[in-house]
Amino acid sequence: MSGNTRHEAILETLQARGRVDVTEVASRFSVSEVTVRRDLDQLAQAGILRRVRGGAVSVRMRGEGMPFAMRKLESSAAKERIAIAAAALVVDGEAVCVDSGTTGAELARQLVNRRLTIMPFSVQALTALAGSPTARILLPAGAVNPDEGAIVGPLVEQSLRGLRFDTVFLSCCGASLDEGVTAHDLEDAAAKRAMLASGRRVVLIAEGSKFGRSAMSITCSLREVDVVVTDDSAPLDVLEQLRSEGIEVIVA
Repeated sequence: MSGNTRHEAILETLQARGRVDVTEVASRFSVSEVTVRRDLDQLAQAGILRRVRGGAVSVRMRGEGMPFAMRKLESSAAKERIAIAAAALVVDGEAVCVDSGTTGAELARQLVNRRLTIMPFSVQALTALAGSPTARILLPAGAVNPDEGAIVGPLVEQSLRGLRFDTVFLSCCGASLDEGVTAHDLEDAAAKRAMLASGRRVVLIAEGSKFGRSAMSITCSLREVDVVVTDDSAPLDVLEQLRSEGIEVIVA
């Protein structure tokens, strides 16, 4: 098993239980305890967990979203497939918004050589697009969330009122037909709502695991989304529900 795969498994255990034990992880993946300690040290240096005697514990408060560094490691292959499929939905010449988050940052990398007008809503997406030879980059007004790199705040909402985009690529912390599209951060949810209001078409980019999660702040109803791009880990019954509501579903 590769280091990245072990890291993802460690993160899944942290999400479920809040703690991982060195001996348990070593036994589960048939690796040495030295290897597991090295994995935990690397994740601790990235601010993803805190080392304790015999293992590690989550650094998250209850109900708090995972740090960007943690989410970047989670389902990385699926996020790349989703980003490739999402990028294929736009044609050259369009004006698009790219939301914050790890999948949004991956989408920005897929759009870097396209002839588009792009407004990125995270430092990570802006960094990916900065050297583009073809894209016209618009900078949103706002403040930077220091933990996530997301661009948020009342200036975002003001600047978007006078703009209209062909496609808004929306990310989320959780999604369901009952609870809607949700986010952990209140300012992030407000920025997302402003993006929605400025878009002719809304594309939700979300790994399958997001359909089993929810967060405190509601961004919108899932029925306000035109297209959902997800991966093959998404529950089949949820995908059928979405299609029955007239939402286009693309499984990458």
